Amino acid sequence: MEIKASSKYLRISPKKLRQVVDLIRKKKLTIEETEAQLKFIRKRASEFILKTLHSAISNAKHNFGIDKKDLFIKNIIVNQGPTLKRWRAKAFGRAAPIRKRSSHLEIILETFKPPERKQREAEKISEEHLSEKDIKEEPKKKVEGYEKVKKSKRQIKQHLEKTKMKPKGSLIKKVFRRKAI
Repeated sequence: MEIKASSKYLRISPKKLRQVVDLIRKKKLTIEETEAQLKFIRKRASEFILKTLHSAISNAKHNFGIDKKDLFIKNIIVNQGPTLKRWRAKAFGRAAPIRKRSSHLEIILETFKPPERKQREAEKISEEHLSEKDIKEEPKKKVEGYEKVKKSKRQIKQHLEKTKMKPKGSLIKKVFRRKAI
């Protein structure tokens, strides 16, 4: 089950936000480990991410009744928001642009599957699909397939040997040519 939380129009550039997001993305850490990691990162972006993460956790708790321990971060998306354009005075009466960038942050949480359920599903699949006849016939099928592959490899080798072209001329002529062909 996916739980989402987003923060929009954050007054920090997406580049700065992505630096911190890349430290936690795709690590499959628990929420507690992620929070601890974000608290000790000395970047302003970690505050925004932590705030959005707490929002996602409270969404999971309030809407679905899921514990904080059963969640992990599936994906974090940082997009660029609108840019505020300002001007700064420069020498000789010129003006230079200032771009105050903003960003949108979205955190998607996922729940861990309980291990008991996975074991039960695996047992059901093995009981339904495999019978005693299938188990006895499987090695024969594999051997037959192997022989066919082996034959085809032999045929390919023979074909290559028949069509193999022998080099014409001597090697010395090729090495000492004055002009390349």
